Amino acid sequence: MSGERPFGAVLRGLRQQTRLTMEELAEASGVSVRAIGDMERGRSRVPQRRTVVALAEGLGLGLADAEREALLAAARGARPTRAVAVAGTVVPPRSVGDFTGREPELALLRGAAERARAGGEVSVWVVSGPPGCGKTTLALKAAADLAEEFPDGRFVVDLHGVDGPVDTGEALLKLLKALGVSDRRLAHEDPQGRAGLLRALLGDRRCLVVLDNARDEGQVRALLPAGGRSLVLVTSRRPLTGLEDVDRLALSEMAQDEAVDLLRRILGEERADAEAEAVAQVAELCGRLPLALRVAGNWLTVRSGWTVDHLVRRLADEERRLGALAAGDVRVEAAFELSYRQLTGQAARMLRLLSLVPGPDMTAAYGAALTATGVFEAEDVMEELVEAGLLQATFTGRYQLHDLLRLFARARLSREEEPGEPEAADDRLRTWLLETAVVAGRWYKPKYGAPPSSWQGLVPLESAEQARAWLQSEAPSWLAALRVAAHRGEHTQVVETTYAMEWFCDLWVHWGHWPEVFRLAGEAATALDDPYMQAFHLNMYSWSLSCESRYGEAVERAREGLDCARRAQNAPQQASALTLAAWAQSELGEVQEAADTSLAAIGLYEETDDREGWLGAMFTHGTSLGLLGRGEEALIQHQRIITFLDAPDCPVSGHLADIYRANTTRALGRGYAVLGRWREAADHYRDAVAQSTRIDIPHIEGSTLVHLGEALIELGEAEEARTCLRQALAFGDAIDNKDLKTARKLLDSLPAE
Repeated sequence: MSGERPFGAVLRGLRQQTRLTMEELAEASGVSVRAIGDMERGRSRVPQRRTVVALAEGLGLGLADAEREALLAAARGARPTRAVAVAGTVVPPRSVGDFTGREPELALLRGAAERARAGGEVSVWVVSGPPGCGKTTLALKAAADLAEEFPDGRFVVDLHGVDGPVDTGEALLKLLKALGVSDRRLAHEDPQGRAGLLRALLGDRRCLVVLDNARDEGQVRALLPAGGRSLVLVTSRRPLTGLEDVDRLALSEMAQDEAVDLLRRILGEERADAEAEAVAQVAELCGRLPLALRVAGNWLTVRSGWTVDHLVRRLADEERRLGALAAGDVRVEAAFELSYRQLTGQAARMLRLLSLVPGPDMTAAYGAALTATGVFEAEDVMEELVEAGLLQATFTGRYQLHDLLRLFARARLSREEEPGEPEAADDRLRTWLLETAVVAGRWYKPKYGAPPSSWQGLVPLESAEQARAWLQSEAPSWLAALRVAAHRGEHTQVVETTYAMEWFCDLWVHWGHWPEVFRLAGEAATALDDPYMQAFHLNMYSWSLSCESRYGEAVERAREGLDCARRAQNAPQQASALTLAAWAQSELGEVQEAADTSLAAIGLYEETDDREGWLGAMFTHGTSLGLLGRGEEALIQHQRIITFLDAPDCPVSGHLADIYRANTTRALGRGYAVLGRWREAADHYRDAVAQSTRIDIPHIEGSTLVHLGEALIELGEAEEARTCLRQALAFGDAIDNKDLKTARKLLDSLPAE
């Protein structure tokens, strides 16, 4: 490695060489994921030496390692020197009459103006973002608002960065003339002298300069002051990561309320309020992109006979939406096209294929799956899209494609890809998502655990925690892939994927999509005429329905599962069906039936020596006994479970044992509460909270906190009870709605603080 390479390139090369993800390097070094990403992409200044040393240690580089010295040398070589600069065509700033929203962004620029007035520091801001997000409008609004702060002049230089860039020398001349430099003086200066003259003028005066629509760093570098009391705002579709000593402001779409407010200003409040719901729909269909919103609003003002709802119907057709967003010579699609033409072939293809991603955001692994390349190669190409303003990089290291850009890319996909390639890429992505979901889910299934050594994935799944994080973060995408597989009749893939979720789903009970997942799997198993898989997925469907408090349906599905299990002659699935039916029956008030049914399930499990299922049946039977008023028997039943789990030769271990222990400890607390033994109840609840916190099961932790709050109220310990109940409410939708209602009611019963 050479010290002449940019620091970010050296850092990325070393990270890839050591096979570390950004997240893993962040954990090892103590430097945030966002900071590492910004350094690798050149978006931030080179870090201080202590940060570089921390990164070196995180990479495992010893004091004598040549790679460590190369990293430090790259950092030293990239220490910023004062920048020089370049510009374009000068016009006075025009007013922005119906400017809406962007208050946080304007506040940042007002703060920059105040610091510029104080003088002494560089005041350059790069405002970047995708086409049509309102960069120019924001800069012009700031120029208008800050007029009194810059008495020596405000100037706008249109650099035409994406449609015939203005020559740097010509722009520099025109800006100097606007600043009052005579032709005679200019004739005696060479380009370097003119750039120095501009720096001197902007350093001595209080001016605000908007360098609008910059193509790249080279077009603006000679126009930037090294200090003084002027403020320069550079707008560009690219973040211009090569510029040093600048601040950056990344724009994206507007917030929904801001988008609606902009439409109301364009249409007039009376007309907009008459169709308020339709106006909100137009805002969503425009992706809350300012350019698209303005085009849509202009359509309606010109066509005063149209209703807003009529425009909604036109925009609802995805294939025609971009074409509909055109007014006169202003076309949203044309704004995207200008940036698209500047991409390399690899990046253009990546943009087209990313339109196939079914979820709201993605990682570089999606790009790798779509293009059949490695993750690092895909990341580099996706970063080119970020630099071009066509893909957004989030603070969490993920990428987002704006809805309208997705439609643009999808249209180019069908038009420019070879026949069959979109379908092949879609198959690659779906296969990767579902196969990875299977490997991740199996971390939690007994007799599976870690993936086999032969498995080569695009994402690390080296621990149960990594597997869980992937399943939850990528849930919108793998669920969408499962739906497509079901629709296409890929029954084996659907059954296999869902079968892997058997025990993982206990960690994420209130996701909200489990009934759909197991219904699809049950239908696939039926199509395969596999009675065992039918029984399994019908039983899981019953479980998911009970989690949604749909107990009547749960009993029906459990009975269907029992019939299938009998056809398959599979006793454990018969016992599972009985256990699940008993759970739902107890919630329906059919408590004696629940006790009898769960007792029958215990017998079947004992006959087959299935101890995982036996624990569930024992738990359900103990709960039924408690509901029957047989509190002491219920305590004995639940204590048997704890004793079984505590045995040194217990055949159930790991994740499964942890869940049963936390649930049963909570049940013991409820048993003592029913008997009025509140101190013992509170002690068991505290243990259950600690256990569920350790294994990160929010629905058990939140529910137990509610019960603990109740016990503490009975014990007269109101302040601790208040704390517990507030903690429970903080879980929100992660816990059962009944528990939330109970927590609010108990909290309201406490005396005011």
